[in-house]
Amino acid sequence: MTETRPIPAVRLVKANTGVSSKPNELGMREMQREAYAYRGEQYLLIKSPPASGKSRALMFIALDKLHNQGVTQAIVVVPERSIGGSFADEPLTKHGFYWDWTVKPHWNLCNVPGADDVKVAKSKVKAVAEFLASGDPVLVCTHATFRFALAELGIEAFDGRLIAVDEFHHVSADPENRLGMLLGQLIARDQVHLIAMTGSYFRGDAVAVLSPEDEAKFVPVTYTYYQQLNGYEYLKTLDIAYSFYTGRYIDKINNLLDPAVKTIVHIPSVNSRESTKDKHREVEEIMDHLGTWRGTDEATGFHLIETAAGNTIKIADLVDDDPSKRDRVSSALKSPEARSNRDYVDIIIALGMAKEGFDWIWCEHALTVGYRSSLTEIIQIIGRATRDAPGKTVARFTNLIAEPAAADDLVADAVNDTLKAIAASLLMEQVLAPRFEFTSKDVGPKKDFDYGPGGYREGEANVGVNEERGQFHFELKGLIEPTTTEAKRICQEDLNEVITSFIQDKQAISRGLFDPELVPEELTVVRMGKIVRDRYPELSETDQEAVRQHAIAALNITQQAAKVITETASDDGTGELKANTSFVDGVRKFMNVRELDIDLIDHINPFDAAVAILAKAMNAGLLRQVQAAITARKNTLTEEEARAYAIRAVQWKRERGRAPEATSQDPWERQLAVGVAAFARYRAQATANG
Repeated sequence: MTETRPIPAVRLVKANTGVSSKPNELGMREMQREAYAYRGEQYLLIKSPPASGKSRALMFIALDKLHNQGVTQAIVVVPERSIGGSFADEPLTKHGFYWDWTVKPHWNLCNVPGADDVKVAKSKVKAVAEFLASGDPVLVCTHATFRFALAELGIEAFDGRLIAVDEFHHVSADPENRLGMLLGQLIARDQVHLIAMTGSYFRGDAVAVLSPEDEAKFVPVTYTYYQQLNGYEYLKTLDIAYSFYTGRYIDKINNLLDPAVKTIVHIPSVNSRESTKDKHREVEEIMDHLGTWRGTDEATGFHLIETAAGNTIKIADLVDDDPSKRDRVSSALKSPEARSNRDYVDIIIALGMAKEGFDWIWCEHALTVGYRSSLTEIIQIIGRATRDAPGKTVARFTNLIAEPAAADDLVADAVNDTLKAIAASLLMEQVLAPRFEFTSKDVGPKKDFDYGPGGYREGEANVGVNEERGQFHFELKGLIEPTTTEAKRICQEDLNEVITSFIQDKQAISRGLFDPELVPEELTVVRMGKIVRDRYPELSETDQEAVRQHAIAALNITQQAAKVITETASDDGTGELKANTSFVDGVRKFMNVRELDIDLIDHINPFDAAVAILAKAMNAGLLRQVQAAITARKNTLTEEEARAYAIRAVQWKRERGRAPEATSQDPWERQLAVGVAAFARYRAQATANG
């Protein structure tokens, strides 16, 4: 194999309504209007994509709390200094709002050198104490500074204030996460207002961001990627792809780099297997691929490269360890000209930077080398390319990953990366989808669903649609309805989180992709059922089953719609799909979902599309190798899994009047019989052991 091979895993083509970027009479964009409507809530969780305007939304809400709700001060907490710039002074009255957002220079602690360093952050506790006594309205600081201030000044010192935590996915309910523990204490004391903001409510690990008890106190405002992209004025198409390579990535990356496309290249960590262990040499070789080095710009520090076409492009190197050089480049990228002038810089090469909170609206391609284990990081990187900008109609995210090779000693790692790449593709399809809401077929029109101008559409595959808001309402035959307020909230707001846990389940992925004997219900019923029970143990069995069914319905409708798009869309040679093919079109061409009962949903393997993607990207030998590696890792049923099958078998027997048989032609019946036998063995073993 001599070159990389891209997988067009996800493509979205949007309607460009301009809604998400058009301000109202108060200067608020669509997401900001939605969040501002909940400004009176004490605990508010804002989940919306990068570039949707969360920082400005916080300003609107905080100013209302300061002027109208009796809140004495607002403290904005960000994970690193560079993001603090998002909360600088804003003349909001100029755009129609009631007050301006003003932060006195000495109260923006992110502007102090080293403010995100632990030792320096501790020294800022004195400044926080001085702010609390000052009566001034706003302080901006890092997570580290705020953490030390909470610990040293005491929780009660912050009574009556608003605490706004940006990039909230950095917080964790894990006892080892100090910020998470201290925020839990603030919530327990119940004397502050708390706004949590995040571009992705996923962490890279399995630990919840908040405990279920604390999360239940928050009113969520969810603004989807679908709403944001559909409402852009310029950006119409988003492509997400994975490319596999053998050998050195530095020899393959040129196939994906176009000097005429504004690109951010994230090279791999020096500790990863994709790295050559010489990051500076990697940067030099990437520039060599692009053209001939002609020096550096004295003002910005950008490298000047003459391409084969005779053009000179400018490359920003954020990998260089020399502080003076990197600070000069970083400062240049933050200048007003970088935002206003498309030709100011052409390519940015970064390592551990230019991700979260980095704002370069002209970026058209985010090219990342090495698999990123966290969906949060993937979404953050994609967000670098999905800013709306004049003349920018297409954005791309490409993940370049080492491919399994027979002679490679690291086959297991390569297989693992491949599986994770496919999982990320499935997750992104779900994250970028419209918001689904489901009811039983017998319920009829949903009273509290905003159907938009088209209203309730009896007889169509999708019985309720609000395209502008990215909302779809489906009636499904046999669907169990949630009975409690919390279960209803989960089905409306948290399905992506449930699906994320499912797709990140290695056993589910490996068996779903490569086990030809797999019974789909083993994934959709048993594995998903366990995930829901573990995640929401406080729910009744009925509500747990309702959440499971809603999650499987959302995942499978996404996959089936994507399959329709793949089968019906064609390329006209310009890189644009013909007509206005979009996710909405795919859903509308999907089967009559009002007749789609839960048994059919459970019979669909949600990983079928991933198998097709992987098969297109890898030859038969490599695919067999991956399959062999996965098959070798198969596990027998655990006692909990066997119990789940046995419970299902009891229900099966009640419905059919006989027990499931291991010799049946129905694979689900055979699997139930196997589960009953396995559970009987576990019971017998427990009895024998006393």
